[in-house]
Amino acid sequence: MTTTEAAPRRPSAPAEEGGVLGARYRALTLGIVSVVLLLAFEATAVNTAMPVAARQLHGLGLYAFAFSGYFTSTLFAMVLAGEWCDRRGPVVPLFAGIGVFAGGLVVAGTAAGMWMFVGARAIQGLGGGLVIVALYVVVGRAYPERLRPAVFAAFSAAWVLPSIVGPVVSGWVTQHLGWRWVFLAVPMLVVLPLVVMGAPLRRAEREQPPAAGGALDRGRIGRAAMAALGAGLLQYAGQRRDLPGLLPAVVGAVLLGTAVLRLLPPGTLRGARGLPTLILLRGVAAGAFFAAESFIPLMMVTQRHLSPTLAGLTLTSGGLSWALGSWLQGRPAAERHRAGLIRVGLLLTALAIGAASLVLVPAVPAWTAAVAWAFGGIGMGLSIASISVLMMKLSPPEAAGANSASLQMSDALGNVLLTGLAGVLFAGLGGGAVSAVTAADAGSGARGAFAAIFLVMTVVALLGSVLATRVRPRD
Repeated sequence: MTTTEAAPRRPSAPAEEGGVLGARYRALTLGIVSVVLLLAFEATAVNTAMPVAARQLHGLGLYAFAFSGYFTSTLFAMVLAGEWCDRRGPVVPLFAGIGVFAGGLVVAGTAAGMWMFVGARAIQGLGGGLVIVALYVVVGRAYPERLRPAVFAAFSAAWVLPSIVGPVVSGWVTQHLGWRWVFLAVPMLVVLPLVVMGAPLRRAEREQPPAAGGALDRGRIGRAAMAALGAGLLQYAGQRRDLPGLLPAVVGAVLLGTAVLRLLPPGTLRGARGLPTLILLRGVAAGAFFAAESFIPLMMVTQRHLSPTLAGLTLTSGGLSWALGSWLQGRPAAERHRAGLIRVGLLLTALAIGAASLVLVPAVPAWTAAVAWAFGGIGMGLSIASISVLMMKLSPPEAAGANSASLQMSDALGNVLLTGLAGVLFAGLGGGAVSAVTAADAGSGARGAFAAIFLVMTVVALLGSVLATRVRPRD
């Protein structure tokens, strides 16, 4: 039975279904939002703890790797999750992803060196990739179209509390208990969401069984592995920046390019109208924003001499305003303006990245970065949620998993390439020698490295705003 044939068995009247917190959807909504809440807390906590962790593990030169390594492994996990969800349903991939993510946290918290820490972040990426695609498929299958914008807005709202308390808690834990407990405490909290959403997930899967069925596409999964390997080789070559590094750079580029061309929808890399442009814009927006965000705490610690707690709090405004932007796009009147919301959101993101870099000038107050990031969060809330809503609208039920995987893969690929590029700029322009706790090494070379990163990401976001005029398919 196809998804379309199964749908009439569900109550269809809005009065019967209620909202996302109505009787029918309450347990499922609370469960999946709780999962996003845990992922969000860990993301905000990592940003705060990372400068101290990298220093104590003697791996500040690999600082960007700790972020891009996460997204590299998600390239593989997201494609696997898309295939898995379309053929077997999202329940098992979701639960497996949560378990793998928790395991990666344990490895990170017990890491003996920076490379082990980077590997642990890659394990987290495997789990996170499975989880996020499965969640998108759950939204597409378990909720009617009228409720999906509200669910995506709830996902964004789940970042509010972590954005407020995450940097404070993580900073306090890092300073008083040690950065390792930032990672080791979270796995103990994953059981409750699994219990809450288990029954409604199984019910949704019975009502809308997977449409595709059959064996997983091993060719597609193999290409995803090629993409992850190619991205990893490119990052390794970027860190070396010498003649022997040319070989892994060439091999990585060939592997990544070959795989991506066959994994993403045709026309994605050239920005073809409609779904391909939406997929591309997800990578552009996420890559530019998060590549810049990953260096803000380090910039605030080394250039403005803030504590890890205060440096992490700089990002709080972005998490809060992201929820606001997502809430705004979820209003009924916003449905007619999806393309415009994406365009305006990317423009705000570009302005925020550029404005945040102004704190490199000593005369500019340090709080300028927090104000700038508030506008960036609004922009990301408007654009990312609108991209997700349009993607679901343009996807037939049997392709929801594959298209969700493509969207998330573009997100991860944008993060890998742009955060990797930021790492190359940072190390190449002298940032790798900067100390995370003293001002002695925080010289003009480090300021130049930070400035180059923010300039490049500003330009990328501006280009995305221009490209957003192509999100609507031709009639």
